[in-house]
Amino acid sequence: MTRTYIDVLCVDDDEIVLRSLSRLLKNNNLSSMTCSNPDEAIDLIFKHQFALIISDMRMPGMNGAQLLEKAQSLTPDTQRILLTGYSDIDTTLAAVNQGQIHGYIQKPWQNDLLLQSINGSIEKYQLKTQNHTLQIKINQQNKELKELNNNLEQQVEKRTKQIRKVLKQLQEANEHEKIEHKSTVELLYNFINANPYLDSNKAQNIANTCAQIAIALKLPPKAVELAPLGGYLAQIGLLGMDPALYETPFSQLTEQQRKTFYTHPSTAQLMLMPATHLHYVSEAIYYQFERYNGNGLPKGLSGNDIPIGAMMINIARDYWEAFEQSPSTKDVEKHLYAQDVIKRYSGTFYHPKLTKALESCQSKLACQQNSSGSIKVCNAQELEENNVLARALHSHAGILLLPKGHVFTKKSIEKLQQLEAKKPAPFRLMIK
Repeated sequence: MTRTYIDVLCVDDDEIVLRSLSRLLKNNNLSSMTCSNPDEAIDLIFKHQFALIISDMRMPGMNGAQLLEKAQSLTPDTQRILLTGYSDIDTTLAAVNQGQIHGYIQKPWQNDLLLQSINGSIEKYQLKTQNHTLQIKINQQNKELKELNNNLEQQVEKRTKQIRKVLKQLQEANEHEKIEHKSTVELLYNFINANPYLDSNKAQNIANTCAQIAIALKLPPKAVELAPLGGYLAQIGLLGMDPALYETPFSQLTEQQRKTFYTHPSTAQLMLMPATHLHYVSEAIYYQFERYNGNGLPKGLSGNDIPIGAMMINIARDYWEAFEQSPSTKDVEKHLYAQDVIKRYSGTFYHPKLTKALESCQSKLACQQNSSGSIKVCNAQELEENNVLARALHSHAGILLLPKGHVFTKKSIEKLQQLEAKKPAPFRLMIK
């Protein structure tokens, strides 16, 4: 029997919540069904095909985590989001890991953030469904190919073409995932750049330092690749807070304001939750204020219990804050001052191995703005296809236009030339 497709199933014992969710989904052209108890939800799962299930945590008989865990065994591809109150945060985090729940949303929710999670979940479900359909189709085609025996040469040629097509599709899908991964970070970094009270240069310095530390620690290639992303987005949670918390020097904040300020990593974690491919980065940002001796926030983790990504953000951020606070006006002396501050707290605030790694790349930090290698400077009119951008290109307002490593195509050159024509002065492009 073919099951009817529905975008979202909402489960909550509070009728007001169900009406709010139903209205929100309807206003955004999404189909939905609602029910007030888990047993009814299980019956609906057997009868209908849902892209996403949103369930409240606290319900009589069976809680939301148990319901979603059971739903996972029935329809593994259906995405699952838990609605929870602030007091349930620890229980919810445990449920996310145990029940393979894709995310959680705290009550009261913000409609925009909830819709982002819903749309992202539906898109992921549809991609999985399409992938299954493609796989079934491929398997069927392979079966048909095996049954062909009239002309071996034609059989081999046809199979080869189909295999190449599938490999190309997989390669394109892999490249698309990499581009989406990179685009997500660039988009969020642009939000930081566009905020007049946040320092995008500081974000770049933290990112570069995280990368250098990861290399010095000889971390796996994937960890080295992701290390700078945490640095770029370490401040992203501040965008959801009152600007007074970060446009005012930290030393001038009240005790309550400081407590609120330290919650920005939690806000960042919620913002990044729909981007499941950035889980490693999200975790690093969330624990960035933990201390090696266990006196940090938010969990008081200590030693090697702190994620390595969080420790890198921690030491890199504090290094550049010390650099800014140095009484000297000379960069060389500022770097020495910052290094002395970090050494002073090695073994208490910072892991000794990270302190040594930071010290080993001291010279690279001091000259990272001046290292150019085999690079030439040109304007947009002088660009050629396959030129590689050696340094990220920003607009006069600090917005990222093109990332470092961008390979120029005819189309991207034409767009950049159009932008340059509107500027009073040509671009200065660093090209490898």
